[in-house]
Amino acid sequence: MPAPLLLDLSHTCHTRARTGIQRVTRSLLAALGIHAVPITHDPYRTGWRTLQAWERANLAATAPAAKRGARWPLSARLGGRWRRATQGGAVVSRELMALKAAGLIVPEVFSPSVARALPDIFAATSGPRVALFHDAIALQFPELTPTKTVARFPSYLIELLAFDGIAVVSETSRTALIDYWRWLGITNPPPVLAITLGIDAVALPANPPTPTVDHVAPIILSVGSIEGRKNHFALLDACERLWRDGESFSLHLIGLAHPQTGAPALARIRELQAAGRALRYDGPVGEATLAAAYANCTFTVYPSLVEGFGLPVIESLSHGKPCVCSARGALGESAAHGGCVALESVDAASLASAIARLLRSPADLSALATQARDRRFKSWTDYGAELRAWMLSLPRR
Repeated sequence: MPAPLLLDLSHTCHTRARTGIQRVTRSLLAALGIHAVPITHDPYRTGWRTLQAWERANLAATAPAAKRGARWPLSARLGGRWRRATQGGAVVSRELMALKAAGLIVPEVFSPSVARALPDIFAATSGPRVALFHDAIALQFPELTPTKTVARFPSYLIELLAFDGIAVVSETSRTALIDYWRWLGITNPPPVLAITLGIDAVALPANPPTPTVDHVAPIILSVGSIEGRKNHFALLDACERLWRDGESFSLHLIGLAHPQTGAPALARIRELQAAGRALRYDGPVGEATLAAAYANCTFTVYPSLVEGFGLPVIESLSHGKPCVCSARGALGESAAHGGCVALESVDAASLASAIARLLRSPADLSALATQARDRRFKSWTDYGAELRAWMLSLPRR
């Protein structure tokens, strides 16, 4: 059997949150299977090692998390410090060195402490080192991004230059990264390839019922973290306009809220619920609950202003459900091949108009649902194989 690849899960294995990057990371681990060994940088041991049982349990957990931050139990912190004191300051564990890894994949936006430790794990691999790049939103839209992320981001983009290749999730993200390096005057960046993400397979019924909007309360679903750039405030405003005009529907929101940038939307949700509007907010949910929400909705709205990829758009389409979303950037890439109402602007007025169109026109809704069902998407297994084949073709820089 060939030597395995190392997969750095330094953040994801310490949280049960399922925001976009965590979902991508967990799916990639499953897709690579026996070809990958998950690893972490242990700040208490001050070195790299394979995962312990409690970290693997975090990766396997199906229950949603209420917070997105990393959590280290006291036993793990004390154990790491004890090993550092009694076994010396090995920067890469003996077990990890023995794997003789054929390469390294870093799928997360890594922290400064992980960045400082990357040369150690680079030296422990014989093959190429590849990072996944998701988006440049913190650089392009700092007003929509948590302040700590904005402050960290320029350093992160420079640290990516140490890798042998960068796999980006969309052509939009590829352009943003290359343009930034060009602006800095970087003349010899690593190769950058756009590899679109995969999706979990969805078994659709062979003879689905014709979509209709003439039942008592159509369900509009919106999946995504409650944070500034996701633009929920505009969606809520749009729905309130339609409710005031007498439209009958319910809005179902799913997603983990960011305490800083999501606060205004959370306040608006509570206000509308207090007013008796048909608005349900579940927070984060598990995969089975999410799949059921897609199956039960009439159509979806993803009001985000900007994305690196936008998994909820193709997830909606894979369930045969039309999606209202932006026509710009990476979302436009996903919407371009059918099944979406793609908007030049995702302000409240435009969202309200698009939602009203689908609520009032069964023919339009049915046509979009047919287009959605006809779409074909890459599986996570396909994505893992494509990423692995490309990275193993790269020379060490």
